[in-house]
Amino acid sequence: MRWDIFCQIVDNYGDAGICWRLARSLASRYKQEVKLFCDDLPTLNLLVSGHPPIVGLAIHPWEASYSNARHPLSAPDVAIEAFGCELPPPYLAGLLIKTPSPVLINLEYLSAEAWVGDYHAKASPQAHGLAKYFFFPGFRANTGGLLLEPLPPMPPALQPPPSLATIWQQLRPVAKRISIFCYPAAPLQKWLTDLATLDGQCDVLLTYGQAASLDQSLVLPNSIKLHYLPFIPQDDYDWLLSQCDFNIVRGEDSFVRAQLAAKPFFWHIYPQTDLAHEVKLKAFLDLYLDGASPALISACWQASHWQAPSAWWPQLPQWEAHAKLWRAKLLEEQADGGLAARLLHFVE
Repeated sequence: MRWDIFCQIVDNYGDAGICWRLARSLASRYKQEVKLFCDDLPTLNLLVSGHPPIVGLAIHPWEASYSNARHPLSAPDVAIEAFGCELPPPYLAGLLIKTPSPVLINLEYLSAEAWVGDYHAKASPQAHGLAKYFFFPGFRANTGGLLLEPLPPMPPALQPPPSLATIWQQLRPVAKRISIFCYPAAPLQKWLTDLATLDGQCDVLLTYGQAASLDQSLVLPNSIKLHYLPFIPQDDYDWLLSQCDFNIVRGEDSFVRAQLAAKPFFWHIYPQTDLAHEVKLKAFLDLYLDGASPALISACWQASHWQAPSAWWPQLPQWEAHAKLWRAKLLEEQADGGLAARLLHFVE
């Protein structure tokens, strides 16, 4: 089938990362024809840099979906509005005259909240006559599932990708490796200062742009060494997560990838003024920590709210064992292939 995916980049990289991963899963694993339309190609191209071309997948600027009036693009079998973006009116007009009508899907944000299953895959009649189906990614069987591909190998490859080779040579053999990808409002400087009070060495890998969150006058002991990463492709970041002892992630794509890396992590969820993010975070932690010991539950909750590492760091070995069990549970519950496979099955 032919799939058109529309992506408007709102929050830096996450929206583009999800759309790219979904598009290539549909094309490479399920042999679909996919066109990905994006309103910010420079950002998308950063994420996919170095990736070989994929048969059946083409990336286009947003305007290319409707700009060629004399020879408009043929209507697809499926059109996906990622995260509530609206289709360009000229493009939508083309869908309305196609017979049979294309399947119109609004791909929603991932949530562990229980209500998601009640609204997943429901139709919403639109004024223009097409039904729009709301597709909710999620952790349970009655949701749209998780975007799994490509699954990181276990154990992961030890050789770093070229974008990380230089920095990897600078890491100390006995140091704990911590990757940090967080929003600017995070109390990162205070967090690192407390981390420096722990015994042992830590190599801290700060993703592109995190340096702006730190005061240049910050002085840390030699036990803590900061490494500032360049912008790296999506697959290289997946590999990085698998190689660290602890990961701080944000957004949706890195949130799922951290879980698949089977390492301790916490999710710096995007803060919302109405505190809706606290509800979403609680829903995930309740699911993630089901059956965990009280000590680990306390540690995860403390870490997820940027509490001092010294308060919960001793639980790291237990947390790592839990992370491996959680990954195995995810893969068992998503044995049908997760989001891309469930989308394909739903449309068929």
